[in-house]
Amino acid sequence: MKIKHYFLLVVLLATLDQLTKLLAYEYLGIGNSIIINKFLSLTFAHNYGAAFSFLADSGGWQRYFLSSVSAIASIVISIWMLRTALKHKLKLLSLALILSGAIGNMIDRIVNGFVVDFVDFHYAEFNYPIFNFADIFISIGVVLLIIVDWKK
Repeated sequence: MKIKHYFLLVVLLATLDQLTKLLAYEYLGIGNSIIINKFLSLTFAHNYGAAFSFLADSGGWQRYFLSSVSAIASIVISIWMLRTALKHKLKLLSLALILSGAIGNMIDRIVNGFVVDFVDFHYAEFNYPIFNFADIFISIGVVLLIIVDWKK
């Protein structure tokens, strides 16, 4: 697989993320929830901060700060990908996943001023923070990157 295929994957995954957020926006609306089963609901939420709503109540400056961090991280990851040999497929895949998630959430912050979250896992009294596909891509990418580096 050529490096351009990994960047195409980034575009496809970031687009998938944006489409799912658009569907959540259109069909759920703020604060509304659709119960799928006893573990999963689709609950529309605005996240003005970072992971676990860190910095969410910071008065608005975090929008620009987090957008800048996402842009810088996206540039760094893109360069990292370009400098990674094609034989390191799992590393390239992990970087592509992280990059697609960073871009997906960055688009939200720039366009909306917040990130759209809607995947809501829960069980009994336990509620995991609501998240989105970009967060899933980043999480899987980070785990894969750790595994790749750990194997070395």
